[in-house]
Formats: sequence, structure tokens, C-alpha cells
Amino acid sequence: MTTHEVFNQVPPLAGHDAADDPALLDGLAREGAGWATDEVRELGRLAGTEPAIEHGRLANEHPPVLRTHDRYGHRIDEVEFHPSWHELMRTAVGHGLHAAPWADDRVGAHVARAAKFYTWRPDAGHGCPISMTYAAVPALRHAPDLAARYEPLLTTTAYDFGLRAPLTKRGLLAGMSMTEKQGGSDVRANTTAARPQPDGSYRLTGHKWFTSAPMCDLFLTLAQAPGGLTCFLLPRVLPDGSRNPMRLMRLKDKLGNRSNASSEVEYDDAVAWRVGDEGRGVRTIIDMVNLTRLDCVIGAAAGMRQGLITAAHHAAHRRAFGRHLVDQPLMRNVLADLAVESEAATVLMMRLAGATDRSARGDATETAFKRIALAVGKYWVCKRWPGHAAEALECLGGNGYVEESGMPRLFRESPLNSIWEGSGNVAALDVLRALAGQPEVMAAFRAEVAAAAGADPRLDAAARQALAALADPADLEVRARRVVEQLALLLQGALLVRYGHPAVADAFCASRLGGDRGHAYGTLPAGVDFAAIIDRATPKLT
Repeated sequence: MTTHEVFNQVPPLAGHDAADDPALLDGLAREGAGWATDEVRELGRLAGTEPAIEHGRLANEHPPVLRTHDRYGHRIDEVEFHPSWHELMRTAVGHGLHAAPWADDRVGAHVARAAKFYTWRPDAGHGCPISMTYAAVPALRHAPDLAARYEPLLTTTAYDFGLRAPLTKRGLLAGMSMTEKQGGSDVRANTTAARPQPDGSYRLTGHKWFTSAPMCDLFLTLAQAPGGLTCFLLPRVLPDGSRNPMRLMRLKDKLGNRSNASSEVEYDDAVAWRVGDEGRGVRTIIDMVNLTRLDCVIGAAAGMRQGLITAAHHAAHRRAFGRHLVDQPLMRNVLADLAVESEAATVLMMRLAGATDRSARGDATETAFKRIALAVGKYWVCKRWPGHAAEALECLGGNGYVEESGMPRLFRESPLNSIWEGSGNVAALDVLRALAGQPEVMAAFRAEVAAAAGADPRLDAAARQALAALADPADLEVRARRVVEQLALLLQGALLVRYGHPAVADAFCASRLGGDRGHAYGTLPAGVDFAAIIDRATPKLT
């Protein structure tokens, strides 16, 4: 007798367009990058193919390996990657997900890049060096001579892996190395020392607790110079082809993000060049940090979308108790709630990308808005991802708890973006700092919210409540997380009311602003247009 007949199993989620996301495509046009739609769709179709999905799996199944010495005992400090990692990197660099927008004069170049970074997600780990390379350029411009030499190679779309003298390569990747074991986010406590040399270079000696993507060609790092904490550019290989003494001590054994190498390094009299003035290291490298924070928001929004479409795909094909899961009222509530959260994150992400693009072109109002909205978005969207990933996983039942589903990998990835580039407390306090010393920042935020005034009474009430909480100075630091949460929900609500699907905006205002919701996903109020919301979340297979 046949005892193992397979039926009622969900078909693979392959052959779909990962860019078939109405919130993404609408935002692309709205924020000035409609010209990039064809390329984003092309990349989305590639991301949804079986080979791309398999490359993502293999890159995580076979994490990087540190080779400190060769067979003869020579120190080499090399990181070995699976071929699938290189395939993912080649696609990302080839489509300009790294620093390419800085060499593109078209309006919306940074928006297009954000949409592509959101779309190309077969694996999250390889996004780390891509993100840091993107963010390095504005910080490097504090040293015009260095920027003139290295920026053209950082912005080119050639992926050229291997440790060679930077100026001999077809393309470069950049990393960031700030934190030390005694300081963490408190980088002013760093002890790495920088000694000036007669030729204008510096020699760095010290230990870095976290250096992600140590196989990059260049690193922006912080060290204590005679004039105080200073930013430096440090290459892995010196111009003469010799190895810079940046020793890779070990790779971190991380919860997730396993395809990406994160390391501890020691600088043993390593050569570096100053970027910006001595003593202004934080002000210099913050240009890089702010852009990697943008990518934290993009990554979290993309992760929510991935979890959502996986859950919706499963529910559309799996039957239980005589019906497809998607036809069962309570599952429809869960899926719709997940979709509302995902779309709110995506709309905010695209607005931040638009602000980044216009800020890079000199728009002072957008620069002020970005200053607060980016910190607010970094705090809230990244905080929402882990709970969202857990609920999406649960939609698959026991199958979701099995590695083959891909959901455990997504779940392990979800806490990272809230930690990277400043944990929740750092982000919340950054919002208060922005508001305290820059009145134009608050004015820009108020103007953004005011553009939706009168469109929904629940939004108007939330605006009054959030702004009143912010105006009360009593125990403001203690209440910082709550205040920033209110600002985030207010901003998302305002954007959805103006730009989102009416059913999504109504469900968001009712549940997130009107309070008609429980403490778990799947508790939206009756009357929500579940069908319209879920339809936007269900992937179409080709």
C-alpha cells in the first residue's frame, strides 16, 4: 500500500515578482523615480526565481570562514565565502544597490536605489556591505582628496572581490568599524589610538569589537588622535600591494545574518588617512550612520513584506477544516493585520527615501524632516519587525517552524535592524536631541502631518495627543520610547491617509490610532475591508 501520498502541501513560492507591491510601486512614482520602474520590476522577477532563492539559502547554509594564516604560516586574514554569496553580491552591485546613486544625477536616484534594495532580498546578510558602501560616500567627502580617488570605484557597478591594492581594482566596497568592547554605542569611550606621521597619514593601534564585512576594501573607523576622536579611512591593502596590519581575530557567532561575516579586528600600527578634522569624528561619520539607518528601515520593511507574502501564499493554498485558510474569517483578520503593518512600513520607507534624495540635492526642509523622521522610523519600524515575523511564521503552523520553510531564517534576522546603528534607546534619545536643538526639525515634522489634517478625525486626535505629549517636559527622557511611538504612528497614519489604499488607511487609523484593536495581530475591528487588503498582499505566481 502507498503510505506516503503527498497532498494539501503548498507549492513553492517561486516564479513571482518580488516588486509586485502596490505600496512600493506607487511610492516609486510619487517620490520621483518612476523612471526606474522597469528595472525594479526586472530585479523583482529575478528575486522571485528559484535560482535566486536557492542562492539565498546556500549563502546561509554555508556561512563565511575565517582563514587567519596560509599553509606556510603567513598571516593572510582572509574570509572565504560560498559561491552563492558572490552571485548575490554580483547582482546587487550590478544593479547599483550600493553607492551608484551618488554618481547618478537623475532626480529620484536614491529612491530608485531604495526600491531595489527593498526588492532584492533572497538573503539579508549580503545587504550589509552593500549598505555600508552606499553610506560611506557622504562621509568620505569630508576628505575631498580621498573622495576624488576612491569614490569613482565605490560607485561603479563592477563587483571585484579579492584583496588587492584598491586603486588597481575595477570596483570597491566600503565598511564601517566604530564600536569597541568597552563602549558599544558610546563611541567617545573608544581607546584605539591614532598617531600622526610626517607624510600626513596616521598609524592606528587598538581593538574593534564589531567590524562587519571585514573583506571590504576600505573602512571608515574612529580612533583617538591628538585632537580627539577622529574619523579615518583605512584600507585592507596598502597602495604598494602589502597587507595593512588589520588583524581579523575571530568571526562573531550570531543569532542571524549568518551569511555576512562580522568580526573582531585589531589594528597593529595600521595605516590610515584622516577624514574630516581631528576631534570631529562623530560629526563626520554620522553622515554614514544616518544612511545605514535608512537601510535598517528599508530592510525591516522588506522583511515584513517577505513574511507577509509567504503567509498569504500559504493561506491561499492550504486547506483546513474544509476550507482554504485564506477563506476563514480569523485567518483573514490576521493576514489583513499583517498587511496593514507591512504597508505602513513601506509607505514610510519610501517617504524617507524621497527625503534622502531631495536632501542630497540641497533641500533644507527635507533635510530637517529627514533628521527626525529617519530616527522615528528607525526606532518604530525595526521594533515592529520581530513580532510581525513571529506572527507570519505562525500562519504556516508547524511547517513554519521548520528550516526548509525559510521562516526561521527570517525570524532570526528580524531583531538585527533594531540593534544595528543604535538600539531602541539610542534611536529614541536621538529623536529628543533632534527636537531640542533644531526648531526647523519640529516645524518640518508638523508640516508633514498637517498635510493630512482633516482627512480622518482619528488622525487629528492622534496628532493632538502626540504633540501634547512631546510638549510636556516632565520626565521626557523616561517617556522617550512612548513619545517616539506616538510620533511614528502619527506619521505613518498621515502618509497612509494621503497615499495609501483607502481600506489600509481606514484599518490603520481604526486599530493603531483609534485604539480599536487588541494586543496581538488578528484583532482588527469588524467592518475592515479584509478582501481588498489581502488581495494586495497575495503574490501572483507566473
